Amino acid sequence: MPSISKKKLKALGVQVGAQDLKPAPAERRIDSLEQVLSGREQHTPQGEAFLVEEHLPLGSPHGRSKLELKAPLDILGLCLSIPSLASLPAESFLFLDTETTGLSGGSGTFTFLIGAGRFIGSEFVLEQFFLRGLENEPAQLHAFEEFLAPCQAIVTFNGKSFDIPLLQTRFLMQGWQPPFGELFHIDLLHLSRKLWRNRLPSRTLGNLEIQILDADRTEDDVPGWQIPSLYSLYLLDGDANRLKPVFYHNKMDVVSLAVLLDHIACLLSDPIAGAGAYGADLIATARLFEQIGDIDVAANLYFHALQHEDAVENRIPREVLLDALTRLAYIHKRQADFDSAVIIWEQAAVLQHLAAHVELAKYYEHQLQDIPTAIEWTHSAIQLLEEPNFTHRSASPNSNFSQHQIRTELDRRLNRLRRKSTEKE
Repeated sequence: MPSISKKKLKALGVQVGAQDLKPAPAERRIDSLEQVLSGREQHTPQGEAFLVEEHLPLGSPHGRSKLELKAPLDILGLCLSIPSLASLPAESFLFLDTETTGLSGGSGTFTFLIGAGRFIGSEFVLEQFFLRGLENEPAQLHAFEEFLAPCQAIVTFNGKSFDIPLLQTRFLMQGWQPPFGELFHIDLLHLSRKLWRNRLPSRTLGNLEIQILDADRTEDDVPGWQIPSLYSLYLLDGDANRLKPVFYHNKMDVVSLAVLLDHIACLLSDPIAGAGAYGADLIATARLFEQIGDIDVAANLYFHALQHEDAVENRIPREVLLDALTRLAYIHKRQADFDSAVIIWEQAAVLQHLAAHVELAKYYEHQLQDIPTAIEWTHSAIQLLEEPNFTHRSASPNSNFSQHQIRTELDRRLNRLRRKSTEKE
């Protein structure tokens, strides 16, 4: 066969020689879970479960707080309707947070990462049970259940609505009875909403870390909404580097749960010291004590809140301040301490609170039989009601009456008072 010259080969587009060849791209390195996360396989009767374990010394700093559970739990137990909480040792609590394949829940959503922490001896032991592949779920759940077994209470943040129902579904999908039936459940979301409702517009765990615990996360963190997609990518390419921020995020959630529980318990044990930096927090804490029936403490907290510099300098929202005035006045009224109640109603009346005007009219009519003064307070209530912006000066924080119904009642009261006045003449 005749040879073909290099010139002709080049003309046909054929590469001749190796001098112009580009090296083949290097194959991207895929790091394994063991390399990236320092985890290990844990043998279970259901197979191998991948576990990342970390031991944190008791008292480790977390913002301006410490990782410990030393505060008395008696008031916290009353607030949660779990009176026996006070008798549980720190080792009885499991702090739980999950990362999932979706945020909507349902039988198709997996808990691919279960983060759980316990106080054991002089350490806080954090164990993160990872779903290496969906087929490993029985082993993951079994390993988690073993870690949970010694505990008597679970602490979560929105766990009653999300984490626990989802885990219950996963256990049931495997044909197992969920292990949560006999455990107390402390969902700190609901308590946090009550405690900081007046000051913080956002009571997410991340915001509470910053605003309450003064704890900042590092750049290793990732927003929660990105986590499901990172796990999906890991399942596709096996690159465990994608999971480092996910494990960090989960770890911080679990640690913050433990610190926040102790912080709240401490606050409730000494509310003036714990919430005293903010008048609005004192009012929220007072409402909590009122709800559990500790009226004396509630009244004392309302009093301190109304004397707080935040109240004096108008740094407490008007509706929050009126709520405190109204509640404290009613406490005094129920105790037949009308002298104290009148002082508070007069404060609220200055703030153009309709309910205070009505209460003062009732007081002067029924307690002092001072009909002229009762008529004056009823007139002032009607004038307040007729102002264009009355809807922003509600009759009462819990009033369910329409403006028309309120006016009808005031007119009825005024007519009765006028008749009484005429009769006296």
